[in-house]
Amino acid sequence: MPNDTELANQVLVEERQYRWGSFDSADALALGLSIRKRFRSTPRHLKGNRGCLISIQTIAGHTLFSCTVGDLGHPTGSGDVVSLDSWSCLEGMVAVVKRVGHSSFYVEKGMSAMGKTPKQLGVEGSDVRICGGAFPIWLENAPCCPIAIAACYSGSSHEDHTLVATTIRDYLAKQKRPSETFAAPTNPEQSMFLPPQHMHPENPAAQGQSWFSPTMEQTQQPQDYDQSRFAPVDSPSYQHQEETQSTA
Repeated sequence: MPNDTELANQVLVEERQYRWGSFDSADALALGLSIRKRFRSTPRHLKGNRGCLISIQTIAGHTLFSCTVGDLGHPTGSGDVVSLDSWSCLEGMVAVVKRVGHSSFYVEKGMSAMGKTPKQLGVEGSDVRICGGAFPIWLENAPCCPIAIAACYSGSSHEDHTLVATTIRDYLAKQKRPSETFAAPTNPEQSMFLPPQHMHPENPAAQGQSWFSPTMEQTQQPQDYDQSRFAPVDSPSYQHQEETQSTA
């Protein structure tokens, strides 16, 4: 098991690596639903009947996503942490990120590694809760401060932080996948934009013919066509015509 110093350094590496190209309400919705789905598949929820709170909000406090997993009054007790007091804890974790600009789990482990109190670190107050689960969302081209905060609270500091951090990591990896390239037609001689034959029957291209090839009307000869009229000068038929005209 890593010590507190190693865990704090690991969180710093995660914060430097998990940078967003952009972040909007659609990303917040997709990220929040992914966190919810992953928590619902954990043994803590399936076997331990644990609930959780999820919140994603901007650095100014505007709510982008908020939901609960479990109900406080459920007969099975699946919502044992879904209460007003738990929401206060979640907001206290978010307040830590707003003050420090780092993950609440980093503040918790860093404070423990240095042996200092919240008062010595300047994060003391009734509105803060120093435990893991709140993670800052940074933009790649905005190093001044985080743009938003994603937080999850289920009562386990390390597991809540791991859930949020790994979900952000996988979501960013999915966004950076190269898009599928456009597949060319298997038959290069057939144009993709060739209209069907029943749409343009008079169009030679629609019949699979080239625009520069003669059609049947151009190559078909009339029934009363006389080849001797267009025979070459040195041909026998042309000489026969001259002899007939001179005799007459």
